[in-house]
Amino acid sequence: MSEDLQKKLQSELTSFKTVQKELQKAISTRQQLDGQLNENEIVKTELNILPADGKVFKSVGPVLIKTELVEAKENVSKRIDYINKELNKVDGLIGTLEKKQDAHRESLQKYQQQLQQAQVKAALHS
Repeated sequence: MSEDLQKKLQSELTSFKTVQKELQKAISTRQQLDGQLNENEIVKTELNILPADGKVFKSVGPVLIKTELVEAKENVSKRIDYINKELNKVDGLIGTLEKKQDAHRESLQKYQQQLQQAQVKAALHS
């Protein structure tokens, strides 16, 4: 009984650690997306204060290419929309992973209690 509980506990602990790693990766991804969103919001603000005949250049590899202001604004808006969609996906993933982590934590506590009870019983019977 005690060995079986220890195997279950170890398996649950492994699953818990896996979910923790996935959660950390998702949080890191979210932070990167947040940074990208902030950068693009700043670019959008800068583009909005440019006069209609303002010059805009975009970096393509090592070269700067002249771009129309309207096109630049559209590209930035599309990028912001895309980043927001990705943020929503990552937020959903984080929520799911947090629930999984909580479930594993509860199972770990249950197995630890059962193992402790089994050890106490074994000590009383010996």
